[in-house]
Amino acid sequence: MATPDPVTPEAPFEPSHPPVIEGFSPSVYRNPEGFKEKFLRKTRENPLVPIGCLGTAAALTYGLYCFHRASQRSQLMMRTRIAAQGFTVAAILLGLAASALKSRS
Repeated sequence: MATPDPVTPEAPFEPSHPPVIEGFSPSVYRNPEGFKEKFLRKTRENPLVPIGCLGTAAALTYGLYCFHRASQRSQLMMRTRIAAQGFTVAAILLGLAASALKSRS
């Protein structure tokens, strides 16, 4: 059996530069967006999700406060929290469906 020839790279590997792959550009985004910019963009795309999250947090906070005070309203607020979570999940799914339909057209 003959031994295969060793593969010699065309250019030496430099760890300071990304590898060159035909048809692939690793730095497409010149200015990566920060947390604030991404949050505002996502909120503009689907404003019902943050509203649902705030409603869930408010119902949970008030429900825990009522539970601490041994109020009968704590049970109602926990059920309200579940409804707000359902609203949030439905808003996420509707946003995904809308973005899928937008990308098709």
